[in-house]
Amino acid sequence: MVTESDERFWLGVDASRDDQWIMIGAESKITSEVRLLSTDDPEGEPQVVAPRRQGIEYDVEPAGDRLLIVHNDGAEDFELAEAPLSATSHTEWAPVVQHRQGVRILAVSAYASHAVVSLRRNGLTGLHVMPRDAGGNLTAGSDIAFDEPLYVVYAPGESEYQTATIRVGYASLLTPDSIYDYHLTDRELRLLKRTPVLDDPRFGRYDPDNYIQERGWATAPDGTQVPLSIVRRSDIALDGSAPALLYGYGSYEASMDPGFSVSRLSLLDRGIVYAIAHVRGGGELGRTWYEQGKRLTKMNTFIDFIACADYLIEQGYTAPDRLAARGGSAGGLLMGAVANLAPDRFRAIHAGVPFVDALNTILNPEMPLTVIEWDEWGDPLHDADVYAYMKSYTPYENLRPMDYPAILATTSLNDTRVFYVEPAKWVAALRHVSTNSSGWTILLKTEMVAGHGGVSGRYKSWHELAFEYAWIIGEITNEG
Repeated sequence: MVTESDERFWLGVDASRDDQWIMIGAESKITSEVRLLSTDDPEGEPQVVAPRRQGIEYDVEPAGDRLLIVHNDGAEDFELAEAPLSATSHTEWAPVVQHRQGVRILAVSAYASHAVVSLRRNGLTGLHVMPRDAGGNLTAGSDIAFDEPLYVVYAPGESEYQTATIRVGYASLLTPDSIYDYHLTDRELRLLKRTPVLDDPRFGRYDPDNYIQERGWATAPDGTQVPLSIVRRSDIALDGSAPALLYGYGSYEASMDPGFSVSRLSLLDRGIVYAIAHVRGGGELGRTWYEQGKRLTKMNTFIDFIACADYLIEQGYTAPDRLAARGGSAGGLLMGAVANLAPDRFRAIHAGVPFVDALNTILNPEMPLTVIEWDEWGDPLHDADVYAYMKSYTPYENLRPMDYPAILATTSLNDTRVFYVEPAKWVAALRHVSTNSSGWTILLKTEMVAGHGGVSGRYKSWHELAFEYAWIIGEITNEG
């Protein structure tokens, strides 16, 4: 039996694609360890591929006669290595795709005739296909190419180890979710299915040619170039007259990729510019991008978002009195922080299940996620520097008398990740300190039967999003 006594770690079990191995993984935010158990001996003792070392992450993919390993040992953006099936130490790992700064290797999927490397480069996801020779060795490969400037692509993985095709998922800000087969022999993508977009009763048939998607680059105060993904109707004039919605997250190395959204069309067709701020703390530009927006560099996340708002204003996409911001969970913390730091940049802010009382929560190790979260935010309970730094930016701790934008905080009574008391006390304090000379409202909406991800059920979820969009539209357009 495999047990885990360190509460920073969680356990997971998976099976290899060739059905020869059971993989048992123990992971924290920054450290991992994998054990293998042969399916021929299910009652045997699992073999540790490499003992855990603080700060070293690795994933194991059995590939027939060898193991493929994606790891960050001396490779900040990770590299691909191979090792014998009998490996028990990192000293047995041999590089196959060596580390390149700025090219983040995410994962590898192994098949009998090839391997698929999932990666991230220049803020976009990618797939690199590497054939295997007669001896099973990986040979020089090639990327699967796409012709849009912004997109998200992934390989969900074939269930069969012997295959002549790769199943590929693809979308962009303008292309609905699509499934392709990539044929290894002729290197061609063949479309299998694309999510249909139904005609809108008000705006008619969806035509991607009516819209423009583009990459923007904002300059943060320290000179860092921060990417934005922007989509708008092609007839929108860049004279500052259009309303806009800027979305952000920026934590846990999570990347907010430029995928498709049917509901977003209701914003675009009303003339609203939509932008995603790929701020530090996310994973869009590799591990360094993440490291520069966590723990004692967390302030970069908020400063980057404000720089992105300034970019939209300076480039004529919108103006401060027509710009809304939106983010949820850790992105809700981002919303609370920028409301304190730059209230004049935004007309309205929607903070969903917002982590706005982060300091008090992370100080309490009895909370279900606190100890795990110390790797992300730092440990203010035992580290005075972390305490002081978190206190300098957490939204609830930094409220002060001034004019705040219109604010909508949404939460759920049964949220066990961000308890409803956080946004409730934040809104109460906001109402107390806001000078509110503009007359803009500060609202709290609580779902009484929902969790961190919102209400259950397709139609209830649509209704919830419709309410949030209606509030944003009402604040930044003349449709209120």
